Amino acid sequence: MDREALSERLLRFSDIRAASGAEKAMRRELRRMLADKVELRTDALGNLIARQPAEGRPRLRVMVDAHMDEVSLMVVGHAADGTLLIGGVGGFDARLLPGLSVVVGEGEAALPGVIGIKPIHLADDWKSATPMRRLRVDIGAGKKDEAQRLAPLGTRIYFPTRSERMGARLTGKAFDDRVGCTILATLLLEGPWPVELYGLFSAQEEVGARGAQVAAQTLQPDVAFVLEGTIADDLPREEERSPTTIVGRGPALSIFDRRAATPAPLLRFAIEVAEAGGIPFQLKRPQASGTNASRIHSAGIGIPTLTISMPSRYIHSPVALVDPDDLLHTYRLMASILRVITPAVVQP
Repeated sequence: MDREALSERLLRFSDIRAASGAEKAMRRELRRMLADKVELRTDALGNLIARQPAEGRPRLRVMVDAHMDEVSLMVVGHAADGTLLIGGVGGFDARLLPGLSVVVGEGEAALPGVIGIKPIHLADDWKSATPMRRLRVDIGAGKKDEAQRLAPLGTRIYFPTRSERMGARLTGKAFDDRVGCTILATLLLEGPWPVELYGLFSAQEEVGARGAQVAAQTLQPDVAFVLEGTIADDLPREEERSPTTIVGRGPALSIFDRRAATPAPLLRFAIEVAEAGGIPFQLKRPQASGTNASRIHSAGIGIPTLTISMPSRYIHSPVALVDPDDLLHTYRLMASILRVITPAVVQP
């Protein structure tokens, strides 16, 4: 697998709109891509689960997770003037929102909109960020009942960002976690591997890692890997502090985050695999953020779990940036792990 093919797949996935609880468009694309290669099923929560039997006698049952959903907005009310009241679906910084164009709804029925606030000429608090509860989405409706008909409560609101190349790097929306989806889909297309592989394209990660919890309890693999997009706060800063991750330095291995600790033997194994293969990697600064590992590692009788993340600048915003070399190296690391992992690795 080469960098160019991975990049093209990521850019295509990035442009798909799939909010938490509304992942149908991503499931449809993944089914189209994988149906002839692996067994697929969708569970009650909307997870897409792929099963790929091992090449030869299986060493382990391995689950690799990547979540399909992206952060978005949602219609939570309607104003008398026909504008929409909004809330966040997943963590979102309201400072980024005023003046942005948006897409309201799904598929061909989606409507254009703009996030509006009081003009700076009239605002008496223009130096401070406007809280989300005071923002409105204008879809051109003239009154409340028209807005309710066009965009009912619960309608998802997306950013119309189109992915593109920017110099040697890639920009687009939803790299958290379309980078993981790209790598997992590629692993399944390139298999089988010496392990029985369960590919979990999980739902509702951004609202509490709900899909991963259900799937982990059902599948009960011997070991799990979570493929994620993560914070790259590697731009200049005022205070002296190590960045969480750095773009261009390779995949980031999690030691410890807010909700999960990687078993030491599993982390050591991943480091040894990377070093043996000459694959660049970095250790993610401990305690920053959380992933589906928070739900997977404690499911059932417990599942040894490692999160392998790809650094992404401007994560959880309308546009993010990644390095295609990081994408390639993350794929190479995960593929190498699947080739050589043994039962001894998952022993405490």
